[in-house]
Amino acid sequence: MIPYDKRDGKIWYNNELVDWNDVKLHVLSHGLHYASCVFEGERVYDGEIFKLEEHTKRFFHSAKRMGFEIPYSEDEINLASKKIISVQKVINGYVRPVAWRGSEMMAISAQKTKIHVALATWEWGSYFDPKLKVEGIKLNISNWRRPAPNTIPWDTKAAGLYMICTLSKHEAEKQGFTDSLMLDHEGYVAEATGANIFFKDKEGNLHTPIPDSFLDGITRRTVIEIAKSKKINVIERKIKPDELSDFIGCFLTGTAAEVTPVSQIDKFNFKVCDVIIGLSDSYQAKVRKKKAA
Repeated sequence: MIPYDKRDGKIWYNNELVDWNDVKLHVLSHGLHYASCVFEGERVYDGEIFKLEEHTKRFFHSAKRMGFEIPYSEDEINLASKKIISVQKVINGYVRPVAWRGSEMMAISAQKTKIHVALATWEWGSYFDPKLKVEGIKLNISNWRRPAPNTIPWDTKAAGLYMICTLSKHEAEKQGFTDSLMLDHEGYVAEATGANIFFKDKEGNLHTPIPDSFLDGITRRTVIEIAKSKKINVIERKIKPDELSDFIGCFLTGTAAEVTPVSQIDKFNFKVCDVIIGLSDSYQAKVRKKKAA
């Protein structure tokens, strides 16, 4: 795989199209040292960014929660996002908006730092191995937990919140798993390292954790809408880890993960059932604006 700093083309950087290899930030940027950085992850399907406006709105919300203001309007970022995928000729790929505090100050306080914004995009296929998306991925249970909601800006896509996700995923991969299930600060099921989680019970209901200490994903909300349109009952509630034996199906949702079946979490096994396959097919139809089966 080509390293991301060695690719070709342009990146939208502070309202200019800059050659990919010439985009730079200083090593003493506040965003690097103190995690004063927010980002988004967006999918491009058939040349269009899915739910662009919702992602941009969350991008601005994250920045506000982190105490800084993005120096462009939402409309300007939306137009820039469309422009960069056109310039890069991305048809089916990924867009990464990112905003961070600059290097004017090097201390905890960062009131006078410049806010930088960049938009990069590239062609990108499945986040997980396509074979695993058919058979279902396997998760361990992380030793790290989602922090209490009064300790972090939990409803943002802020860089620092993902440190324990990287630690969890690396540990899972060392153990032969694809990803990791994270519990919340009370010991209830929360999410995977970068995706929300759903379970299917024997009666056909879907159960998913209440997003009260982790991100309420845009894909999560979309899949809930699809499920309800299919008359599938969706129950948002607290889920204990020992309840996993009661479920027969499980899947993840996320911009990168899309709808990905799970075949195992720790000692618990699940089936890749027709309901999950149907939700995945309907999601693909929706993002590509095709008629769902």
